[in-house]
Amino acid sequence: MIGPPSGVQVSLATGATDMRRGMNGLALQVQQALGRDPHTGGVYVFRGKRGDLLKVLWHDGLGMSLYAKRLERGRFIWPSPADGVIAISPAQLGYLLEGIDWRHPQRTWRPSAAG
Repeated sequence: MIGPPSGVQVSLATGATDMRRGMNGLALQVQQALGRDPHTGGVYVFRGKRGDLLKVLWHDGLGMSLYAKRLERGRFIWPSPADGVIAISPAQLGYLLEGIDWRHPQRTWRPSAAG
């Protein structure tokens, strides 16, 4: 995936989304349900009911892109539907797409002393 530039706003649409929707249907959902303009350069992330499929919608100024990812095992970590829209950083989006818990990523072990 050619990723969005750093500093872009990433929004998770909480709850389950109908994954049969394509680019236009998801853009309409961003506009009507989330009350945002899908053409401003933000990244919008949607998750299916089973939790193993994500769709990412992004308008880069020239056109709309749709990225889909399905996990072979496990589910994507997702906030509760009561939260509405959640803003995350592009780094957290990277964790999310890798199937890592983006809320509390585990840092690798660091030695306490050199030598």
